[in-house]
Amino acid sequence: MKFKVILFKDEDNYIVASCPALPGCASQGKTREEALENIKEAIYGCIEARKELGLPLGDS
Repeated sequence: MKFKVILFKDEDNYIVASCPALPGCASQGKTREEALENIKEAIYGCIEARKELGLPLGDS
């Protein structure tokens, strides 16, 4: 399953990554690469939590 990820810099110059298809699923990193790696883990965690709660997995 593929998910769209949005990246932007915050006021502290961290790269913030969010996944619009999974509300509340976001992470950050000091670099683009770190933010992308962290959002992959966050997406996995969100999907697992949604499965356990019987919620839809999101729009991909």
